[in-house]
Amino acid sequence: MRPLFLLLFLFFSITGHAQLEKTEAKIIESMQKNEVVGLSVAVIKGSDLVYSHSFGKKSIEENTDLTNEDIFRIASISKSFAATAIMQLVEAKKLSLDDDFGKLVGFEIKNPKYPETKITLRMVLSHTSSINDSQGYFNLDAINPSKNPNWEKCYTDKQPGTAFLYCNLNYNMVGAVIERTTGQRFDSYIKQHILNPLNLYGGHCVDSLDSKKFASLYEYENKTFKLAAAAYAPRREELATYQFGYSTPILSPTGGVKISTADLAKYMAMHLHYGKVNGVKIISKKSSKLMQTPVNQEAAYGLALSLSNKLIDGKQLVGHTGSAYGLFSAMFFDPKEKFGIVIITNGTGPSSKDGFKSIIKETYNILYQDVIKN
Repeated sequence: MRPLFLLLFLFFSITGHAQLEKTEAKIIESMQKNEVVGLSVAVIKGSDLVYSHSFGKKSIEENTDLTNEDIFRIASISKSFAATAIMQLVEAKKLSLDDDFGKLVGFEIKNPKYPETKITLRMVLSHTSSINDSQGYFNLDAINPSKNPNWEKCYTDKQPGTAFLYCNLNYNMVGAVIERTTGQRFDSYIKQHILNPLNLYGGHCVDSLDSKKFASLYEYENKTFKLAAAAYAPRREELATYQFGYSTPILSPTGGVKISTADLAKYMAMHLHYGKVNGVKIISKKSSKLMQTPVNQEAAYGLALSLSNKLIDGKQLVGHTGSAYGLFSAMFFDPKEKFGIVIITNGTGPSSKDGFKSIIKETYNILYQDVIKN
């Protein structure tokens, strides 16, 4: 029986390897068609990371290949880390989703057109706060009435709680609330309470990470790829004069997490399993389901997690996208079928059409058909 077992093992190993080569050939073909600099993927099935691979270039200038150990600034997927932290604080009864957000952040948050309507933490997390980014979002002065004479422009004509408007300022303020509530700097809290328990390498502060691991990001301009050097700016001068509970946008809760695709997939597995994975509980099942439930039905957006039926044909997935400095990222999972896929690109040319970038959708479908279903 032993020789037969070995023959069967070799047969399935060779067959699996051949299938994987075909899968990777399809991804490479899509990358070439869409003019992608580099692309990294990771697939979760059940609780396990079943596939992780990186393609293309980490750096055009240095002609280095992208590897699975390289880390990216993942852009707006970062919002889910801040929302997860908030749910931990809600569970600890340190705050409530229905709290007046102005009282939490330390200055008045009130739409001047609807002065009697309370803007809550839930509204800010779900982008139904009526707040916009018109005055910028890298500094809380933008919306602070005592700092900006044009603060009223930060609010739309919509009544708070009635309409969805995606807004980065919302989450940079959420980061400040986390600091004011916990007594910890935002990046330290995320590291201690989310990244470290899951044994993940990453974070918000550039100087806390190995810069050799950073994947270069590229914006396509004037028929060429231009290095987006600002993506990993350490901002040391600003951090040296950091004002606790107010300077938080320096760390970019709204988009500043740096992490590898594989480790992001392991974080995603926690949400896939409603807050707990491989014996590690980050948030409760109730909190996790709340994050995944749309507050605004039209936008299908919950608390930093949204529903999408645009990535895999016939599938409704839960997750978030990211886009900044030429990078495109997607982290989506199916809590019913128990699978999830993370894809990150560090630069795409004009051939990759938006919708969310054809390379992302094409790669999702390839991985679903060849890795998840097999």
